[in-house]
Amino acid sequence: MDSVETLVEQRTETRTTLSWPVSVWLPQANRFFNGKSSNISKGGVFITVPLATPIRAGHVVELNFPRTEPLAREKGSFARIKKGRVIRVVRGDMLTDASLGLAISFMDH
Repeated sequence: MDSVETLVEQRTETRTTLSWPVSVWLPQANRFFNGKSSNISKGGVFITVPLATPIRAGHVVELNFPRTEPLAREKGSFARIKKGRVIRVVRGDMLTDASLGLAISFMDH
């Protein structure tokens, strides 16, 4: 029997690939950080932010997803704001990528 650990899939919602700009408000730093989503579901999102973003698992953030002008006219606002908790911080290949991956669970779904 192998001693290889098996990752248990904990997602319950279907994820959709979505590459979209997103601003992350981090209260601890009192500022926004610009990032990009890579996939999203009803329960959360995975985004990348600059490597220097001072963020860790457990931080509560506000995500600002900008809307296109036609959608903004239809919905009545230029952004969709979601509150979430950072579940996991993924440090990829820092030398070539210079970004962090953040798994964020929405708090208001």
